[in-house]
Amino acid sequence: MRAKLQSFSAFANSLLPHEADFLLEAGQLEDPDRIRILERIRENARRRDHFLPYDTSIDKRKYSDLKNWIQRKLSQIDVDEEIHYITETERAILTDAIRPQQEAVLLRKIKAYTYPSFFFGRWYELLQRYHQFLLIRLRPKDYELLDDFLQTYKVRYDKYQRIQEQLHQATIDIVQQYKANTTESIQWERWLNQVFYDEEQDGYSRYSAFVRLSFISFNYRRIESLWDKFDYLDRSFRQGKYYSRRFLINYYHLRLIAHAKLRQYDEAIGYGYYAIRDRNHDYLFYVNNLSAVLLRAGKAAEALKLMRSATEEMKASKNMHNKIGFVAYYIKALLQNGKRQNAVSYANTFYQAYHKEILQVRWHTYFAIYLEALFKAEAFERICSLERKHKLVRKEEELLEGSDKWPFVQWWVKASQYQLQAFSDVDFAEELNRQLQQRDTASDPAIAEQLGILRDCCPKAFRRGVHWPLTG
Repeated sequence: MRAKLQSFSAFANSLLPHEADFLLEAGQLEDPDRIRILERIRENARRRDHFLPYDTSIDKRKYSDLKNWIQRKLSQIDVDEEIHYITETERAILTDAIRPQQEAVLLRKIKAYTYPSFFFGRWYELLQRYHQFLLIRLRPKDYELLDDFLQTYKVRYDKYQRIQEQLHQATIDIVQQYKANTTESIQWERWLNQVFYDEEQDGYSRYSAFVRLSFISFNYRRIESLWDKFDYLDRSFRQGKYYSRRFLINYYHLRLIAHAKLRQYDEAIGYGYYAIRDRNHDYLFYVNNLSAVLLRAGKAAEALKLMRSATEEMKASKNMHNKIGFVAYYIKALLQNGKRQNAVSYANTFYQAYHKEILQVRWHTYFAIYLEALFKAEAFERICSLERKHKLVRKEEELLEGSDKWPFVQWWVKASQYQLQAFSDVDFAEELNRQLQQRDTASDPAIAEQLGILRDCCPKAFRRGVHWPLTG
C-alpha cells in the first residue's frame, strides 16, 4: 500500500495548478473519495515542497483508477496530441508506409474536422501531402474529399502563412532589440494584439503572438499591458483550452519574468518553481531566470542549491546563451554565499575556456558579474587589463545607448581605475553621479547592492557626494 501511494504521490505532485483546477472543475466526478483526492492534488499543486500526504484509508484501486483517468482526461485536451498525430501520419505518407487502418482514421478526421484546430496550418499541410498521395494512386473519391477540404480552407491557410511570415519578422526585430538594442519592436504590438485576440485564428499563431507580445513588454518595461492577456490565458487553461503542458510551463515562466520586472519577487518565485517541474528543452533557461530572481530577493543559498541541481543540464547544453547565463548567475550565487575565491576561480576558468563565445553571445551579463567577482577579490589590475583587451567600456556605452539599463561594467572598471589612483575622489564621484542622473533613480535593492560594494571600497569618493538612496 505504501509503495502504491508513493508512486501515486510522485505522479500527483508533479501536476501543475491549472491542470488540477481543470480536473476538478471539468471532471464531473461523483465519488466523494475521488473528489477528496483531487482536492488534495490541487492543494499540493500549489506547493513547492512539503506536500501533504494522501489518505491511506481510501481503497488503493481508486488511486490507480484516478491516475488513469487523469492521464486520459489531460490527453484528451492536450493540443500536442494533435501535432504528434500530424507528424506521425506525415512520416507514414512520405515514406509510403501508411496502413489502411491509418487511412481510415485520417479520412474520418477530415470529415469530422472543425475549424480552427490548434495546429491548423500543419494539419492543412499534412492534407496537401495526402492530396498528392491519393492523386497519383488514382483514388478519385478520396481525392475529391481532400480537394474539397483544401479549397474550403485555402483562404484561411493563406492568411495563416502570412501570419507566420510576419511573426518571423517580428521575432527578428524583438530579438535584435533584446540582444543589441539596435532596432525597435513596438511597431509590432498592435498587429500582434490583433492576432492574439482573434478567436477565428488557430491557437498556435495566437500563442506565438502572445509570447512575442510578452517580450515586447519586457523590452519596453510595459508590464501592465500583459495582465489582460495573462488573465485570458489563465481562464483558458482552467477550461482546458489551448492546453499542453509545455505551453502551460512557458506561461508560468513568462509570469515569472513579468512579476520580477515589477519586483514582486514572491509571486515571481512561485511561478518560477512551477516552470521547472519538467526538465524540458527550456529547463536551463527557466532555471537561470528563477535563480536570478532568487538572488535579487536575497535567497542566495536557495539559488545556489537550485543551480547545483541543474549543473548536468548546463554541461550538456549546446545553447551558449543559456550556458553563459547559468555560469554568470552561478558566480553571483557563490559571491552572495561568501564563496569569493570559488567564484573568481570558476569565473576565470570559464572565461579562459569560452571567451570567444562569451564575447559573441552574452558578454554584458557575464562581464558585469565576472568583474564584480574580481573587484571583490581586489584584482583591480586584472579588471583594467580585461577592459583594455576587449574595450568593455566602449562596448557597454554602445549597448546601453538610449537604454535605462545600468552600466555595471563601467562601474567596476572606473572603481578599479580609482583604486589604482587613475583619478581623484571628486572625479570618481562626478562620474557616478553623471550615470545615476541618466537613469531612473527609484530605489532598487539590486542596484543598491552594487553601489553598496563601491561605497565600502571607495568611501572617500562617496563622501564627496554620490547621490543615491542606498538601502541597507
